[in-house]
This record gives sequence, C-alpha cells and structure tokens, in this order.
Amino acid sequence: MQHLEEDLQVRWLKLRIKLKEKFGIKPDMNGVLLLIGIQELGKGPREYSKEEKQDLMHIAVCTILMPSGYYQLEGNDEEGWPHFKQLKPLPEFNMIEQENFLKDHALLYFQSLNFI
Repeated sequence: MQHLEEDLQVRWLKLRIKLKEKFGIKPDMNGVLLLIGIQELGKGPREYSKEEKQDLMHIAVCTILMPSGYYQLEGNDEEGWPHFKQLKPLPEFNMIEQENFLKDHALLYFQSLNFI
C-alpha cells in the first residue's frame, strides 16, 4: 500500500510541475480544482469572486468524480454554470485519504485530456 501511496504522490508532483510550466504557478489541491473548474465552466481566465471560486471548485470535484459514478451532470443554468446531481454517497475518509482520493481522480481527469 505504501508503494501505491508513493506512486500517487510522485504522479501528483509531476502534474503540479507540468501545470507550473504551462501556467507559471505550481498549484496546491485547491489551485488544481480551481483550474479544472475554470476549464469546465468554459468562460476562460478572468477575475472570479470568492463565491464563484467555491462554485468552480465544486464543479471540479463533481466533474472529476463523474467517471466513478458519484455525480451526474444535470445541465447548465441560464448563465452557463453546470449543475450536478449526486448519485451515491462519497466514501468516509480521513483528511489524508480524502485528499488522495481527489488527487487520484484529478490525475485521471488530466489523463483523459491527454495533458499528462
């Protein structure tokens, strides 16, 4: 299990380095989620309010967990923001396990875009 944990952390670091090369920042988990949310919203980089940033991170979490069957896209509202339906409860994790769960799904998201 320790080997899998190390592999995940190495792949995560490589993703962060690649994002730094592309965007000039080496984002933490929140930064990665924010980038995914901006990508999925499709409105491009601009100034977002604190509330919008929280919504963007929610979009990211729902998006990266959709392939595992946790969420389904219900559609977009009149402003183009996507809305999701939760299909099953998320696993009970401690903080470290939760972060690793999100890291793994974020890595799969970037793989699906052929970014990594």
